Amino acid sequence: VLIDIEGKHEWRDCIDVPGVRLPRGYYFGTSSVTGDLSDNHDIISLKLYQLTVERTPEEEKRDREVYLPVVDNLRLPGMEAPLEPMSGLALFLIVFFSLVALVFAIVIGVIIYNKWQEQSRKHFY
Repeated sequence: VLIDIEGKHEWRDCIDVPGVRLPRGYYFGTSSVTGDLSDNHDIISLKLYQLTVERTPEEEKRDREVYLPVVDNLRLPGMEAPLEPMSGLALFLIVFFSLVALVFAIVIGVIIYNKWQEQSRKHFY
């Protein structure tokens, strides 16, 4: 993707992702949202050009069969490898300590409730 911000036909690289195959008949959209930060921008115009390049018959066939956007060898953050399942020991320890914490919370709650009941009985009117 090349951009010409001032309209002087001086094109600069904006983004370059090799191996992108886009389907035909879709629309392009623009957004100023870039993660946690966003800003207001006025988009005056958007011109899209299809480059004429020589392709092999295999590339032509492959591009005609694209129904969803595809990027070859794209590695997204957090998509490196599937997580391994937890071992039986890890699962047991998580359940055990969760139950201990729950019992501890219940005991503390009963103690606080009893203290509150004692305080409410000691009121002199």
